[in-house]
Amino acid sequence: MSGSGKSVALNVLEDAGYYCVDNLPASLLPATTDFLRDEGYARVAVSVDVRSGSGLAELPLNIAHLKRSGMDLRLIFLDANTETLTRRFSETRRRHPLSDGKLTITECIARERELLAPIGELGARFDTSDLSANALRGWIKDFLGIDRGRLTLVFQSFGFKRGIPLDADMVFDVRCLPNPHYDPALRDLTGRDPAVIEFLEREPEVVRMAADIRKFLTDWLPNFQRENRSYLTVAIGCTGGRHRSVYLAEGLARHFQGSAQILVRHRELA
Repeated sequence: MSGSGKSVALNVLEDAGYYCVDNLPASLLPATTDFLRDEGYARVAVSVDVRSGSGLAELPLNIAHLKRSGMDLRLIFLDANTETLTRRFSETRRRHPLSDGKLTITECIARERELLAPIGELGARFDTSDLSANALRGWIKDFLGIDRGRLTLVFQSFGFKRGIPLDADMVFDVRCLPNPHYDPALRDLTGRDPAVIEFLEREPEVVRMAADIRKFLTDWLPNFQRENRSYLTVAIGCTGGRHRSVYLAEGLARHFQGSAQILVRHRELA
């Protein structure tokens, strides 16, 4: 999505040693990839956006073709909610790629979201709505370290007051659990701090909730692995996204460490 952090992502990839191609028409992806491979480039990052026009329809087929050729190919789809994208365009005073003088900025964003819908399901979706540039850089660096051949299980904590992450495949609501926020001594801490962990582990409801989520994921994770999913994001939400959800996301990540590749994200802490 335009305004979702493409420039930040490309800068990270370039710094990591990738040869970067910005705004490549989707129809030119196979030819460009063949050319760069013949030229000896081993690591390449290509950005494609809505300006590819009708060529976007060819992107899923081109990606499938490159994967069949044995290439280690990974797709990151950058997204953000409409409010955030509108604000970013307003702050930068940039013109939306679909702007034609007739559509409002929100109409342009809605149209772009519709055009890119088939693409967003092909890879790892990153919701940058509430991320700083530094946090996005960190998430992409983590993503670069994963093995394409194995399922990557992402545990993401968040606060419902800022909305559900767009990249969530599953959402567990833990707002019903006792809240450390109401203890003045714990309010400014997070679910990573020993005092908060001790508080939550004393509560039977928290122990039961953690066990129920573990059992659900243990039962169903093999089904997702059989589907050849490469990326599964499990979002854990509480009110503010700093205590209960962080604690549970960290605990789940430790529990499933041997079952899949694990990434942990804490949206509100970022």
